[in-house]
Amino acid sequence: MLKRRSWLGLALALPLVPGLVHAQNNVVVFAAASLKNALDEIAATWSKDTGKPVPRISYAASSALAKQMEQGAPADMFISADLDWMDYVQAKNLIKADTRFNLLGNKIVVIAPRDSKTTNLVLKGDDLAKALAGGRLSMANIDAVPAGKYGKAALEKLGAWNAVKDSIAQAENVRAALLLVGRGEAPLGIVYSTDAAAEPNVRIVATFPADSHPPIIYPAALTKESSNADAKAFFDFLRSAKARTSFEKQGFTVLVKSNSAT
Repeated sequence: MLKRRSWLGLALALPLVPGLVHAQNNVVVFAAASLKNALDEIAATWSKDTGKPVPRISYAASSALAKQMEQGAPADMFISADLDWMDYVQAKNLIKADTRFNLLGNKIVVIAPRDSKTTNLVLKGDDLAKALAGGRLSMANIDAVPAGKYGKAALEKLGAWNAVKDSIAQAENVRAALLLVGRGEAPLGIVYSTDAAAEPNVRIVATFPADSHPPIIYPAALTKESSNADAKAFFDFLRSAKARTSFEKQGFTVLVKSNSAT
C-alpha cells in the first residue's frame, strides 16, 4: 500500500477523482456518486454547527474510489454503494474495520425523460426491450459499479437481460447514467430511486422488486491512513438525527439508529 506522503509523487501518473485536491485541514470523504445531494447538505450542516471547514467530498463510482484508495489517494472515510467494494478495501487493509457499519439502503428504478409517453413499464421478459424501441438503456457500468451490478442482477432475475444486453449504454457512474436520460440521450435508464428524485428532467416508470437483486446497502468506514482529528466527529455525525433527516429527504432508508450528535 502506498502511504499518504507518496500520493503527491503519483499525482501526474494517476487519474484523479474529481474534487481530490483539498485543503490540509478539511475532512476528505470518498463517497458513492448517488450520495451527492444528501451528503452535500449534511456536510454543510455539520460545518455550520461546528465551525469546522466543510468536508471535501469526492463523488465517483464506488469501484473508482476503491481503486484510488488502493493507489494511495488520501481520504478520511469511504462510503460505498455496495458491500463488495467495502469488502475489497477492507481486504486490502485500507479501512479501520472496527469503524465499519451499514449506513443506508436504497431502491433501483427505471427512469424515462420527463416528457416520455412510457408509463407503468413491465420489467419481465422482452417488455423492457420493446419499450426501448431501438434506443439505448442507460446504466452504470454493469461489471464494476454497484448500480450497474444491481440493475443487471435484477434484469437477469426477471428474465429481461437477454433482450436488452446488446442495447446498454454504460456510464462511468450512476449519476452519469442519470444524465443521459435527463438530457434525452437515452429513452430509459436504471438508477437509484434517490437519483431519480434529484433530477427534475426524469420520472420513474418502474421499480424493481426488492427480491430481484441483492439488498442495496451503503457501508461506511474510516480509512486506515486517516489522521484528521475532525474525521471521527463528521463520521459520527452521519448517524445523527440531522443527517437522518437529510438522507430520508432524498429517499434513502437509514439503517442505523440516530445518535446524540447535533
